Amino acid sequence: MALVVAAGGAVGGGARYLLNEAWQTGPSGFPWATFVENVTGCLLLGALMVLLLDVWPPTRYGRPFLGVGVLGGFTTFSTYTAETDALLRHGQVPLALTYFFASLAVGLLATWAGLNLTRAAAGVGRPPRRAS
Repeated sequence: MALVVAAGGAVGGGARYLLNEAWQTGPSGFPWATFVENVTGCLLLGALMVLLLDVWPPTRYGRPFLGVGVLGGFTTFSTYTAETDALLRHGQVPLALTYFFASLAVGLLATWAGLNLTRAAAGVGRPPRRAS
């Protein structure tokens, strides 16, 4: 199982590396590459969970490879926090706060969109609410 996650992580981490190389930002600029990586990862994770749990037949390696490996390697919470800290250290407080809160808000919205758009495209209804 670890090899499956590692292989997925190599794919996702490689994609993140390429995006960061193509879209570099200075220490005082908005970290667009990481923002796009994390938001895209949220969107794809929402879509992937619908596909893996409600549409495709169960597999042993789908979630570990795609969810944990590929998307785990592509997204990066540690870089997000380090970039927020760097913006604060460079005196970019409004930009740091915008980046910090926008990443959370847009990431949650992207996850919701991934779930709901994929459910609609696949013709899968919402899962039933559990009785409390």
